[in-house]
Amino acid sequence: MSRMQIRHTSETKSETERKIGVVGAGQMVQSTLLLCRLNNDDVFTNFLIFRQGLGIALVAANIAKLPVKILDANPEQIKKGLAFIDIAKNRITRDHANATKSRITTVNDISAFNDLDFVIEAVSENVDLKCSIFSELDKVTKSDAILATNTSSISITRIAAATKKPEKVIGMHFMNPVPVMKLIEIIPGLATSDQTRNTTLSLATEMGKTCTKSQDVPGFVANRILMPYINEAVMVLEQGISSREDIDATMKLGTNSPMGPLTLADFIGLDTCLAIIKVLHQEIGDTKYRPAVLLQKYVDAGWLGRKSGRGFYEY
Repeated sequence: MSRMQIRHTSETKSETERKIGVVGAGQMVQSTLLLCRLNNDDVFTNFLIFRQGLGIALVAANIAKLPVKILDANPEQIKKGLAFIDIAKNRITRDHANATKSRITTVNDISAFNDLDFVIEAVSENVDLKCSIFSELDKVTKSDAILATNTSSISITRIAAATKKPEKVIGMHFMNPVPVMKLIEIIPGLATSDQTRNTTLSLATEMGKTCTKSQDVPGFVANRILMPYINEAVMVLEQGISSREDIDATMKLGTNSPMGPLTLADFIGLDTCLAIIKVLHQEIGDTKYRPAVLLQKYVDAGWLGRKSGRGFYEY
């Protein structure tokens, strides 16, 4: 799959004009050590890993230097996430950290998005919730505002149908953790216009990301390949074929991957993995996408991985 080429048009706003919004900061999980790109330097720093919404806002404010409004049902989660920049002050200048924070504004109501040019939705992987949010965004945003969804598996066309401007809706699937991972999958829906696609590519480039394109199919490219891999690893554990440690070591060392499939599932969130594999199974209908019984059991038990303190491993 080749990288998408960016075509700048006269309709693409410059970065000084563009105003960004993000819906959904998400639940905080525990601190970890990651390589994070800050102020154009690669540095190691301890910081809280958060769901993608807050990561998207931070990258837009820090790398693209764009003003960002962020809305979440739990403002405290946003406050905790912004502490990331305070934690990083020993790696970047105080002025730079404060400048990044100054570009991010928390808002309490979706009506505050009425002056934005580009909104990115990053709530949990629930089609009804996403459609409801897009319906509300359609009512309050400008007619030319682009509405992007960070869905990792749900049809862009279906989400766009909740609006009266489906040509302005597009998929923008960020990889987690957003400040570290370079890739964004771009997924046009059935009605997505070329102008929407080009503007989205321009924004992604300003954020320092590499873009690839997928057709609007369940799971797109990344999760169409990744989730069956994780699901099969869970089945191998479930059937007693190997231990969790040996499964991870085999795939990590045998395929030169940064982490094994069970560790990766814990990092992503077992509830997220289950939601995605269920979409693949329901939409495609192939039994190879049937969710592992053990995966469902762990989610039912509240063992969701790193964010809950326990998944296939304890944290």
